Amino acid sequence: MTLAFGLLLAACGGGDRSEDAETTEPTGPDPATAAPDFTSPTLQAIRRRGRLNCGVHEGLVGFAYTDNRGQWRGFDADFCRALAAAILGDPDKVRFVPVTSAQRFNALRNGRIDVLWRATSWTLSRESQEGVRFAGINYYDGQGFLVRRSLDLASAQEMNGARVCVQRDTTSELNVADFFRARGIEYRAVMAANEEEARSAYAREDCDAFSADISALAAARSLLPNPEQHAILPDVISKEPLGPAVRRGDEAWTSIVRWTLNALILAEELGVTQTNAEQMAEDSRDPRIRRLLGDEGELGPSLGLSKTWAKDAIEATGNYGEIFDRNIGPNSPLDLARGLNAQWSARPGGLIYALPIR
Repeated sequence: MTLAFGLLLAACGGGDRSEDAETTEPTGPDPATAAPDFTSPTLQAIRRRGRLNCGVHEGLVGFAYTDNRGQWRGFDADFCRALAAAILGDPDKVRFVPVTSAQRFNALRNGRIDVLWRATSWTLSRESQEGVRFAGINYYDGQGFLVRRSLDLASAQEMNGARVCVQRDTTSELNVADFFRARGIEYRAVMAANEEEARSAYAREDCDAFSADISALAAARSLLPNPEQHAILPDVISKEPLGPAVRRGDEAWTSIVRWTLNALILAEELGVTQTNAEQMAEDSRDPRIRRLLGDEGELGPSLGLSKTWAKDAIEATGNYGEIFDRNIGPNSPLDLARGLNAQWSARPGGLIYALPIR
């Protein structure tokens, strides 16, 4: 450590370095023991402008869409609001920026958005090649196929020679190619620029099947003239862990997004809801709840946020389960089962598991 620190001083000192500079004791905090700097340039920029810029889908029912009053709604939109509440104390201080699949990573890299919450799968190539980091997973999905019941198909493996609508420049396009190639099945891809175009092509019968994430297929089916005439086949051909992405290079901001998501997940596990958070902050003796809601410890300030950052997020949108049920679960037109997105402690259990907040 001493040698490394000396070399660093040599590099920074230029021609003014004295003969014994490498042996001089540092006058500031010992870098081996000092607390790391948790300053986030992204957080500073958000506070200066007074709002969070959140990249979302251009329009995906249940996840991110505008209602008849022009208000953004949906599963991903609510996580954007929760994040705004955690960092600015107000869920309305968020600007929703619709981005296409082709635009989304560039919008992050060039600073047009602060976080991408747009049904985006966490993959190795995206972290290594797109200049982004994923902060967690808020929905475990998989890719499937939507077909007309009149075709009487029991499996996608029966679709030899089929025309398949799929969105261009997505993992969906690659997964379809892998699925059919691995099984030696002939098919023809009908490329679409976005999900709306793919759904329209499917509705016009320009293709025999529509392939996308199963959650997106459920949304698409709900918008077709006769949803009951269409079925999602049982084949799940990929793993699609969906979650928020941020720019690479701001580790503090990545942590803020990650722990806000985990706070909402932990809130459901501990029974903290949008309506009882205030009361539980006053009455609970459970140290896990007291830490979560800011009554014990300095966890919020350690992230550069207020002590009540998690409580503010929960009161803005509810816990993970409330967000799910309202937008894509039993209290929504999609009526998606929790499945893999159930809490790890539920019966049957799922994959939703909060990291320890302590």
